[in-house]
Amino acid sequence: MKVQSLIIGLFGVILSCNSYDEKPTNLAEAYKDHFYIGAAINTAQYKQTDVKAVPILETHFNSITPENDMKWENIHPEPGNFFFEDADEYVAFGEANDMFIISHALIWHWQTPDWVFEHEDGTPLSRDELLARMEDHIKTIVGRYKGRVGGWDVVNEALNEDGTLRESKWYTIIGEDYVAKAFQFAQEADPDAELYYNDYNMPIKEKADGAVKLVKSIQEQGIIVSGIGIQGHYGFDYPKLDELEASIEKFSELGIVAITELDIDVLPSAMEYMGADVSMTAELSDSLNPYTEKLPVDIEQMQIEAYKALFEVFIKHSDKINRITTWGVTDGDSWKNNWPVSGRTNYPLLFDREGQAKNVVNALINLASK
Repeated sequence: MKVQSLIIGLFGVILSCNSYDEKPTNLAEAYKDHFYIGAAINTAQYKQTDVKAVPILETHFNSITPENDMKWENIHPEPGNFFFEDADEYVAFGEANDMFIISHALIWHWQTPDWVFEHEDGTPLSRDELLARMEDHIKTIVGRYKGRVGGWDVVNEALNEDGTLRESKWYTIIGEDYVAKAFQFAQEADPDAELYYNDYNMPIKEKADGAVKLVKSIQEQGIIVSGIGIQGHYGFDYPKLDELEASIEKFSELGIVAITELDIDVLPSAMEYMGADVSMTAELSDSLNPYTEKLPVDIEQMQIEAYKALFEVFIKHSDKINRITTWGVTDGDSWKNNWPVSGRTNYPLLFDREGQAKNVVNALINLASK
């Protein structure tokens, strides 16, 4: 009996050790104690016609952001005409998969129709007229999805690189308080939703300081800004990790920090500019598009190391960060194939064009398990 008991006891220890050593097999599970793992998705993905991407989303991601379908030109293309069919399907997809749902973006200077800022004869609206259009747009959309969308990119890319406010039509017609008014209207429509300011090049000190100044000024008015989204459009030589950490620490004093649009560009730089201003473009050339067939092993390894370095920072500050969202699902989806140079073959994401996990996925899963 003693021998039998010993064998049973040893078997139990072995089972316990095997259970303890079992590692997660997907990103969402690996990082569940750190932050959400999200992806920006397109129409075919939430309509589930993209058979490569849907299994990836269902397996590896627990948060989603709409790449384009909730931007003004898509959801509100004409005065008084809201197109909710796609947005409804997007939200339903997130709910069906028990995901944290983000909406992007209520107020932006791009992908906003000219009519928003003008009378029928083309003359500009007054401040009060544009504020009324802003309020109607925000409250109609946020109100429709109240309690269903967990977070909203309320204002996107309002700052210049030096931290001053960009002179968009929102700014020139309404004034510098247009950002505060947008957050006020969103808060009134859904007081329980998370409301974010989202921008690129946020590790740059001047821009980070401008974001802090902007958000703090709004919060001091009693208006909710839940947090700041750091767009992660990065490359092998940027951002500097110490500057990224500094921004995360600054922003965490104001609320939530999210990494909102993560990708790592592997192609040669087309220009010195390192931001994400969609107006900045360059011409296609063979030298700028060197990996049309496949990504060389050494470049792939560089990308793996770059992703790991970023996630080491994110894990270190996971008490401050609530979400990491890649901008796309597979390499074939990525906007980086067409910006800043149209027609290139880029490899900036975690899953390849065939819908297979790249080696970086296991590297990140292992990193979380350390």
